[in-house]
Amino acid sequence: MRPVTDNHAFTETERAAVYRAIAERRDMRTFVAGASVPPEVLVRLLQAAHAAPNVGLMQPWRFIRITDPLLRKQIHGHVDDERCRTAHALGERSDEFMALKVEGILECAELLVVALRDGRERHVFGRRTMPQMDLASVSCAIQNIWLAARSEGLGMGWVSLFEPEVLAEILSLPPGSEAVAVLCLGPVPDFPKRPVLEIEGWATGRPLNEFVGENGW
Repeated sequence: MRPVTDNHAFTETERAAVYRAIAERRDMRTFVAGASVPPEVLVRLLQAAHAAPNVGLMQPWRFIRITDPLLRKQIHGHVDDERCRTAHALGERSDEFMALKVEGILECAELLVVALRDGRERHVFGRRTMPQMDLASVSCAIQNIWLAARSEGLGMGWVSLFEPEVLAEILSLPPGSEAVAVLCLGPVPDFPKRPVLEIEGWATGRPLNEFVGENGW
């Protein structure tokens, strides 16, 4: 057998940069007012998203850049309504939740809506028994943007406080598509050392060993 001599690993410096982006990624809610994202950087981020792994090469994503200020305000209004409904559903933690800053829609430099494309039912490869793999693939694309943004010194926040049907109506999405994320993107004042929800006392991350099994659950 021919020995394998090629080393496909990145250099130590390159590996450190990848792991740093993963470790320092944060779900951001506070952005620098009036800042912008250079067009070439935005293109790089979207290209990173488009390079994400996706089942059966189905590329189930659609990225919608929101540049209309009135449309941005409309999206914010709906998210704020859902924020209040979420608070009500949380019961005794309602006031605690309302004290949290949960989005930066009006302040961020760029606002993107990520949606599942219509016509996904045509793709059977990898989805016959697990149709949710289209959502898993879109999630990989969003993670790619997140990590690439961190490497560019930009923050990103994933907002999920919305009714997909309402957002679809606001954006005139075609039947069969589904909005899955509102992404706030742009320069931020700083990156906190720990997740914001930990800092605010909402929740505490648990250690890796609670989530790893061997040969079973």
